[in-house]
Amino acid sequence: EKSAGTTSTDVERTRPPPVKVLSGQLRAAGNWGTADSGASCVIRLGRGRSLPVSRVWMQGTVLEVQQDRDTVLLMDETGTFIVQGVNNIPKGKPCLSQGKYVMVMGIIQAISPEPVIRAVKMADLSELAALHRRMWKLEVDDLQQVLA
Repeated sequence: EKSAGTTSTDVERTRPPPVKVLSGQLRAAGNWGTADSGASCVIRLGRGRSLPVSRVWMQGTVLEVQQDRDTVLLMDETGTFIVQGVNNIPKGKPCLSQGKYVMVMGIIQAISPEPVIRAVKMADLSELAALHRRMWKLEVDDLQQVLA
């Protein structure tokens, strides 16, 4: 029998999983607001369907690293987005060089003028970048269709 105290793992478990998104979808999103679960926005999926998003999973190429400002600028096929808090990410260092193709999981901080994500996790996908880049749009579409 488990004790009544909630642990951080319980909190993790009740949070919605991150949604795979493209930066252009965040830029075009509406309803920016702060819900109980933290800030969220609603991305539009076409055919009148939409999806609320606060935790995201994104991929892109590192354009610029500003370690003094704890940020990197990434670009996916729909535009650029900023990732904050990169210096504190465990195993994040390999991701912090220009030209790397990386995965970021994090929490939306802002969506305009361009999306800003606070990183929770990062991984370097450069080794198979061509494959990841090709598959990414399909993965995003696939997951969003399931969730919406």
